[in-house]
Amino acid sequence: MIPTKEEMLEALAKRHGAQMQKKLSDASVAVCGLGGLGSNISIALARAGVGRLHIIDFDNVDISNLNRQQYFPDQLGMPKTEALKQTLARIAPYCEIVSDTVKLTQDNIPLLLKEEPVICEAFDSPDQKAMLVNTVLETFPEKFLVAGSGMAGTYSANLIHTRRVAGRFYLCGDETNGVAEGEGLFASRVLVCAAHQAHMIIRLIAGETEC
Repeated sequence: MIPTKEEMLEALAKRHGAQMQKKLSDASVAVCGLGGLGSNISIALARAGVGRLHIIDFDNVDISNLNRQQYFPDQLGMPKTEALKQTLARIAPYCEIVSDTVKLTQDNIPLLLKEEPVICEAFDSPDQKAMLVNTVLETFPEKFLVAGSGMAGTYSANLIHTRRVAGRFYLCGDETNGVAEGEGLFASRVLVCAAHQAHMIIRLIAGETEC
């Protein structure tokens, strides 16, 4: 039996405090890219009780995703937006999930991301990462942007950190180790980076802007 919205909010408020939970419930976050980072970030934010998530990706679930992304074998072939929306609905049935199955570009970012005060970059491709970061910083200087860079390999998870780059722009990762020959992505290290991004977003919602 699914708890009522009031029961779930009461349980969250007991864990987080009523004032903090009110901030989370009123918050809206866009997660751009639903791979190893974005799928895990979305789940962490939903579990925290964030009231509205805007999830964006153009890709379908592939068998190669299952080693680190929050998808299941029976979701293979589904758009990641649809598959993750299913999972989020089970975790946080009263969270408002808005999804767009589309590839973000310089042209559509101003329209698609205009509503959310916090934007999370969670792409795999360095070119796409740079495009999103540059476009958001130029178009929405008033918004918070939390990005990820450097989580590949078997290097120490302690190398992953959160850094305030400038103003409202934050970067999480080791800032060095991307995917290369012999340097794959492991769920354990990707999860650490995703946790850094999700937690920085929670801190921003709380009004805490320092790393």
